[in-house]
Amino acid sequence: MMSAPSFALGDRAVKCVFVTGLLLAITACKPPATDDYVERVTLSEADGLASMPIDSPDTEDAVWVESDRAGRILYGEPGGTPLMALACTEEAGKRFVHITRFAKADPDAQALIALIGNGHTARLPIDAAWNGRVWLWEGNYPASSLDLNVFTGPRRIEATVPGAGSVILNPSPRPAQLVEACRRQVPETPSPA
Repeated sequence: MMSAPSFALGDRAVKCVFVTGLLLAITACKPPATDDYVERVTLSEADGLASMPIDSPDTEDAVWVESDRAGRILYGEPGGTPLMALACTEEAGKRFVHITRFAKADPDAQALIALIGNGHTARLPIDAAWNGRVWLWEGNYPASSLDLNVFTGPRRIEATVPGAGSVILNPSPRPAQLVEACRRQVPETPSPA
């Protein structure tokens, strides 16, 4: 018995060449969009990009200390640059706790500072503020805000600002004392004449 000749091998070769050519044609059309966008960024556009994030500081030896300004405490290593500050301020007869994160911020940037500790979690808006020399992260919050309870316990606190790293605030009674004193203080009212 003789079998009919098979052309299957030739058909497969033609199909393989056809599929390979089709795949090459499809992939040659256009590179991914991200490649194209990276090439089109000009130097003037790059100025609006965020700065490189900084590493989280080592806070093993950091402590809270009283500031030269009344109603303000600083956090950092003794003799070093402060990492954070808390202050009790007053505006229009209302008390506020002012938080400063001493880390370079981009001009007019806005973020949320995440505070975790003492059984509380808070995410508070914080803005870049010009202090006359550099842009720093600052926020002002009503002293009565329950979000500030994160500072009122005896345990460590983690404070994170995107791009400015996480600061571990070692346990201390000073933040709780400042927040509670700020809440208790009643602004002076002028006596009637």
